[in-house]
Amino acid sequence: MAEHRFDRMRWAELSFEEQMGNIGSEVGRAIAAHRAGRQERKERAIDRAIDLFAATTEALMGTPSAYRLKEVLRARDEFLKLFFDGTFEADAHNIERYFMDFAFLARAGR
Repeated sequence: MAEHRFDRMRWAELSFEEQMGNIGSEVGRAIAAHRAGRQERKERAIDRAIDLFAATTEALMGTPSAYRLKEVLRARDEFLKLFFDGTFEADAHNIERYFMDFAFLARAGR
């Protein structure tokens, strides 16, 4: 996995909703690439999403929002199961919808 380069300090300053909404963008890219049969693009989006999940868990450690760690880790696991457990078609729509809710919340909070 090639590390996705971004400013982790700035990432930590984003709200939880903004972080999850941005993760959702990569999740959506991975799902779209999978549906289009674009393996390399899918793998890059998965790598970026995993890196953003990791940055979010790091940002939550030791904060009052640390209770959200379980949610982030569960969302990451559900996302990865799409591609590695053979449940893609059954679960992709629900995962996209889950992350879209965060994007809406982040926009509403601006």
